[in-house]
Amino acid sequence: MSTPTVTPSTTQTPPTTTKTNAPFASLYVGDLLPEVSEGNLFEIFSRVGQVSSIRVCRDTHTRRSLGYAYINFVSVADAERALDTLNNTLINGKACRIMWSQRDPTMRKTGLGNVFIKNLDPKITHKELYDTFSQFGNILSCKVAVNENGESKGYGFVHFEFQKSADAASAAVNDMLLATQKVYVGPFLPKKIRDEKLEGSWTNVFVKDIDPEVTNEEFEKTFEAYGKITSPLIVRKQGQSSYFGFVNYEKHEDAVRAVAELNGFKLRNKEIFCCRAQKRRERSMKLKREWEQLKLTKYQGVNLYVKYLEESIDDERLRKEFEAFGTVESCKVMVDGGVSKGFGFVCFSHPDEAMRAISELNGRVLPGCKKPLYVGLHETKETRRNKLAAQRLHAPKVAARGQGIGGFPGAQPVFYSHPYANVMPGAPRGGWGPQGMHGQYPPPQMISGHMQPIVHQQARQQGNRGKQQQGGTRGNGAHPHQRKGQIEAELSAQVLSQYPFEQQKIVLGEKLYPMIGLSQPELAGKITGMFLDSGWSIEELLSLVHDKAKLEQRIADAVLVLRDAFPPQTE
Repeated sequence: MSTPTVTPSTTQTPPTTTKTNAPFASLYVGDLLPEVSEGNLFEIFSRVGQVSSIRVCRDTHTRRSLGYAYINFVSVADAERALDTLNNTLINGKACRIMWSQRDPTMRKTGLGNVFIKNLDPKITHKELYDTFSQFGNILSCKVAVNENGESKGYGFVHFEFQKSADAASAAVNDMLLATQKVYVGPFLPKKIRDEKLEGSWTNVFVKDIDPEVTNEEFEKTFEAYGKITSPLIVRKQGQSSYFGFVNYEKHEDAVRAVAELNGFKLRNKEIFCCRAQKRRERSMKLKREWEQLKLTKYQGVNLYVKYLEESIDDERLRKEFEAFGTVESCKVMVDGGVSKGFGFVCFSHPDEAMRAISELNGRVLPGCKKPLYVGLHETKETRRNKLAAQRLHAPKVAARGQGIGGFPGAQPVFYSHPYANVMPGAPRGGWGPQGMHGQYPPPQMISGHMQPIVHQQARQQGNRGKQQQGGTRGNGAHPHQRKGQIEAELSAQVLSQYPFEQQKIVLGEKLYPMIGLSQPELAGKITGMFLDSGWSIEELLSLVHDKAKLEQRIADAVLVLRDAFPPQTE
């Protein structure tokens, strides 16, 4: 059987944005080695066109590269040229994978235009797969799955811009020879749909706790009473039973009936356990869900999450710092290759001890360290996801996405090729990240060539309300310093948790407003509004109430933002 005709790669047209229906010039670059930096990419991609910005995506805690980056060009033509000429080129000895950046995630989630290829020859890489399928239409992404050593897993994916291209590719290449092996090509099915199909069609039964005296014939005879079986197997090593095995039925209904009737059945001298045979991934997910449920019930209110740990802090030092507040059941600093990841967990024996540790240590700088700690209750991934979603609904929409000033909403550092950046390959790069400003940087709202105020309409409105409150207070003869007695009451995380989530920021705002008014009476309303709308967590806002030095620093940052956004008018 012959291989399908392969034509040279066709010119790929960029996807279009949904609002303006105009193409954009943003590329995704994957399969990057950890040491590849923004400067390395700028040096390579600036040869084919004018680059406007580059961002290597990094881990939030360790700041290590995640192996992919986004590159924005000034013009679409330059981005097309980069995709055509630089795809699969070597960067520090490893071939990169380039495709158009997909800003609309629905294209990936629907599965339209996406095909799955399996039984690939180990020699086939991204390039061969791309060249084979590009003759059927515009390819948005193309990937061969590889293991940690870079070796092919024997399957891959090709995502076409249009479903008709995917249908044509499946019809032409399925059951054809690619290199030395006949491949399967069919529509890609999302994991949820695959699991649903598997749930109603499985035929393989897993059996454990098998008496070692049970023979293969006895095992087979026991299970074939419920239907025709194709492969009964007791797993043995060097002739000795491993106490488990598998039975595959021809019909799903027979497998279901066998599990229902034989689970707990006494075979020889032991009761066997039967269930649907699951892949390792399914078993891992099930165990993970059970563990998450256990943590949710057993460790609720006593397990703390601690971050911004310096590399010098180990398990023993962390335990010593927290033992002053109660009995520490367990304490662990997370490490990678012997190097601290900058965060860890501390579990107390009682919720009161945990809340006392949060109140005392959150925002505190430990002796010999430079960064203040973050200490809060450990939350499940689902809880954190829901909180972030709620915060994003009320977060300010800054003029340049992903930018921030003075600790306000920001993303990972971005490398900008801009006249104001004054950056050349190899020179210090700039941008705003979680740790502050680094080197040279363009004015954060100056990316498009003109300054746009970071303070949005909602914050200005809240500031105006604050001014009205200040005016009313002055009318009664009060002064911000006279409010000191009102802010002495202790506001702890435990007290705050008694309020509904949507009211907690209101309570914090009432606490922070007079504190900010002590040093900035004219701007207290605006600054309070910026804090509450910043997207910070409740724990971060609460730390400002208890840490005066941290609060003053945030106030100073906010004042700088306001002065930049609203410069004084000169006559």
